[in-house]
Amino acid sequence: MSDQFVYTTPHDPRAKPLLDQLTWEYVTRYGSYFGDPPGAEMTRYPAELFAPPDGNFLLLLRNGRAVAGGAFKRHDARTAELKRIWTDTALRRQGLARRVTVELEAQAGRQGYDRIHLTTGFRQPEAKALYLSLGYTPLFDVAVDPEIYKILAFEKALSATSAASKPAPHVRVQRSAA
Repeated sequence: MSDQFVYTTPHDPRAKPLLDQLTWEYVTRYGSYFGDPPGAEMTRYPAELFAPPDGNFLLLLRNGRAVAGGAFKRHDARTAELKRIWTDTALRRQGLARRVTVELEAQAGRQGYDRIHLTTGFRQPEAKALYLSLGYTPLFDVAVDPEIYKILAFEKALSATSAASKPAPHVRVQRSAA
């Protein structure tokens, strides 16, 4: 098994299966709950926001196939906002989203950010648990029914060590022009 992080764009054909799964997940979990057409979240931000110098888009490839991914964009001058963290539905519970999140944090630090902001929907308890386990501070009361908030916001300060961290030795990182 050979895993590799690749920084690329949302237009990379390798990202399409993951983004299609994520769109389907939004459609089936939320439909038009937020007043937008089902799946509208996936077209809310242009791909250019997920490109350097202000953002980045990451795929985790396993033997050349995208198995997880995510992105960040500028939230403010000091803060990156994580978006689109997703794991192939057939490969859940392997820590892939955790690996993607940690790598995105490190890349955000390398690009000059010192904080991370993110939001997830109230019908995504897996995401909520992931971010809490990674030390994110919830900007909501975790003891309250999450549907009251609808959108669950988190933040995290990037330490100097995480900002300068390197990927695990068994994971290669490359840039793709896709």
